[in-house]
Amino acid sequence: MTDMLRIQDLRQVCAMLLDAVEERFGPEIDLSDAGVDHYWNVDLRTAFEVKEDPAAGIDVGQSSDDTAELRALLRRPTDDVPVLWHDLQHLAGVLRLLAYLDLPATGADES
Repeated sequence: MTDMLRIQDLRQVCAMLLDAVEERFGPEIDLSDAGVDHYWNVDLRTAFEVKEDPAAGIDVGQSSDDTAELRALLRRPTDDVPVLWHDLQHLAGVLRLLAYLDLPATGADES
């Protein structure tokens, strides 16, 4: 069953990776120090329906919007059902930002 996604495994991996992020960056990350806010984003349908040129499905995401949306999610009433396709995209944007912040410096960056 290699194609089976176990949510418990995903939860465990997320906890492990977020623990590593906290160890690397601390319990809070000042995103204004990151020097980036906008990023290229590929629309979900374009990303997973690999049929045509993806150029039309590329837009710009914003890390500050992603974090604001996640904070708003935490403030929603407990009976308010998350909109998975929307909320998970904001979470993915933040996770991609964390991955970006951990990229090794390149020779071009060091000059």
